[in-house]
Amino acid sequence: MHYVIDPAKTADFERFATRWMDLVARHGGVHHGYFLPAEGASDAALALFSFPSLADYETYRARFGDDPEFVEADRIRDESGCVVRYDRTFMRPLLP
Repeated sequence: MHYVIDPAKTADFERFATRWMDLVARHGGVHHGYFLPAEGASDAALALFSFPSLADYETYRARFGDDPEFVEADRIRDESGCVVRYDRTFMRPLLP
């Protein structure tokens, strides 16, 4: 996930990110972390996570909008305005 965040609301984004790391882990995924601005552009953040299969990811995604914990996590983003925009890209790892 590539995020454009509001640099004035980084603390809100960190609350949002922490919540999603827990949700991904509890629903079968592996969260590889959020990467937040440190130097250079101050509005870019990344999240990397994986699931064992596309079917597992789709099961996880099916909870969006219905599961109260997922709704609450998104409420942090929506009410704070910490995320300006985000894009989702599907990739596969190439490992040694």
